[in-house]
Amino acid sequence: MKREEIIKNRQFIADKKWFLPITVAGLIAGAILISSSMKTTDYSLLCSLSKSRSGTINEFSTTVDQLKAIIHYATSRIVPQQNFREISVTFDVLQKRSPCNFLVFGLGYDSLMWTSLNPGGNTLFLEEDPKWIQTVLKDAPSLRAHAVKYRTQLKQANSLLAHYKSEPNCHPSKAYLRGNDKCKLALTGFPDEFYDTEWDLIMIDAPRGYFPEAPGRMAAIYSAAVMARNRKGSGATHVFLHDVDRKVEKGFAREFLCKKYLVKSVGRLWHFEIPPAANLSSHAVHRFC
Repeated sequence: MKREEIIKNRQFIADKKWFLPITVAGLIAGAILISSSMKTTDYSLLCSLSKSRSGTINEFSTTVDQLKAIIHYATSRIVPQQNFREISVTFDVLQKRSPCNFLVFGLGYDSLMWTSLNPGGNTLFLEEDPKWIQTVLKDAPSLRAHAVKYRTQLKQANSLLAHYKSEPNCHPSKAYLRGNDKCKLALTGFPDEFYDTEWDLIMIDAPRGYFPEAPGRMAAIYSAAVMARNRKGSGATHVFLHDVDRKVEKGFAREFLCKKYLVKSVGRLWHFEIPPAANLSSHAVHRFC
């Protein structure tokens, strides 16, 4: 290979490493422009940065988050857990629903992005590792995150399915979360905000589920289905599940989130739109799928 070709090849590899951070930064920049154009106020991004509007950024912390996110992803080689096509699925929904209540299982390299894509909304992260929360918040202190504990382990997946079928408090017609100690799949002992908020979007990209002693995502998937079915507000709950190439994620999604509610599949991400139980027939109320 000629020297010129070697140099070009090395340059291509280097550029490829920067592709996702730059495109994510572009996505956030686009979200800012779109959200700005949809608002009826006279505040725009450019005006916010001008001297005459010097106080605007301080008034709207979400704008600060968006600007920080652009800088962060444009200058970082550490990429989010999801690829650009997968991120775009949630972004498309946020464009329509934001500002909204957005619950994210997991805190990671994409958290600043998710917060910035929901300007003016309530974005909350649930993380199993308190030390990791401190690490992430050190660089992004504006993120809202709670440390939580899970009662399950990945190796229990099969027995948990059997338990669900035999435990009345797990059945959809009676299912609830807070204080439901009898149902092992119900997330209990979480912060009050988790139970008291009606979540419009739920992203399940945690807890860990790649070794037997890990918590697995069984309870997160089940609890997301319960919250969606118990929704009192209008419209469906959007649930996004990542890593569906794994057996447990795929199996529990089919059991509780339901194939009939699957509206989009991109890469390792499934997007469900789950209606409230109040909108279902009496027959459907007594089963998840």
